Amino acid sequence: MMPLVVSEADGAITFDVQVVPRASRDRLGPVHGDRLKVQLTAPPVDGAANDALVALLAKALGRPRGDVAIVRGMTGRRKTVRVAGVRRAALLSLVEDRSQ
Repeated sequence: MMPLVVSEADGAITFDVQVVPRASRDRLGPVHGDRLKVQLTAPPVDGAANDALVALLAKALGRPRGDVAIVRGMTGRRKTVRVAGVRRAALLSLVEDRSQ
């Protein structure tokens, strides 16, 4: 298993996710390859899955929704996300906690 790749710059982290829409529940993890797998109950219609992804990451990382942005992959399942005000260690700790 490869580790999750997380870049940290300008007070924000950037990382890749693999979104699974229409899952049975919202869930972060595990890591697949170098991406964080994120399961969402929302369908991939009219931006619903993107909104759900932003909301789930904001809640999990304790940040306002405005601090979470999808910077690449708005229409695909493979996305790059940027979260302001969070350190790399906080995300890695969260992912570790949820994978156990």
